[in-house]
Amino acid sequence: MNNFKINSKFHSIEELILDNIVNFNSKGSVLVNGQRNAIKLFTIEGIVLNIKSFKKPNIINKIAYRYFRKSKARRSFEFASKLMEMQIGTPQPVAFFENYDFIGLKESYYACEHLEDVFEFREIVQNEAFENRDFIIRKFTQFTFEMHEKGIEFLDHSPGNTLIHKNPDGSYSFFLVDLNRMKFHETIDFKTRMKNLSKITHKKDMIAVMSNEYAKLSKGNETTIFETMWGLTANFQYRFHRKKRIKKKLKFWKK
Repeated sequence: MNNFKINSKFHSIEELILDNIVNFNSKGSVLVNGQRNAIKLFTIEGIVLNIKSFKKPNIINKIAYRYFRKSKARRSFEFASKLMEMQIGTPQPVAFFENYDFIGLKESYYACEHLEDVFEFREIVQNEAFENRDFIIRKFTQFTFEMHEKGIEFLDHSPGNTLIHKNPDGSYSFFLVDLNRMKFHETIDFKTRMKNLSKITHKKDMIAVMSNEYAKLSKGNETTIFETMWGLTANFQYRFHRKKRIKKKLKFWKK
């Protein structure tokens, strides 16, 4: 059994999109071929589509995604559609496809329009000499603040999940990707807002700039914002590196 849903804007090429998804393994050009997910690019009547194939779920998740929760592909499509309605940047959602066997979810795919001439916020973190770095950090903070004001909690708000495009007039546009983990609230409390920024960077100078800009936008106390954001970031970094050390030890004992 299959479940396929497409954005009404793309109904004219619906059959072509479905054909490329169904034949994902034999068509398209590889963009990412990771251990968990694969991403390929497909050009259909001049439109470049970015199609993500999610890792095949284990037996427990096969059942869970069939009966108890939505698949990552479906969540990505629905969350992207909601972000578009809320005027928060994300690549245009195109479709999602789910393939089920007698046990549960077998495989799933999410298609969106591919963005050209973009870079990850990660480059801002890694390159301290990046052009307009301070300006981009402040604009990114404004983008995040707008999300928070609209009640959007992006659980995977990390430097690799925001794409940035420099516009001809010198301004910058921001786009969220990897959307399958999001929450939507009426309001977001201060601690949750600060925690939502704790995965962005480990660099204190960047957090100082972000804190300064967030304080201006929220009319909050800059010192409190900085200390809270820095404390949560340090805690995240500690847990992240501890997890890596544990994984490294486990791999050693398996040899």
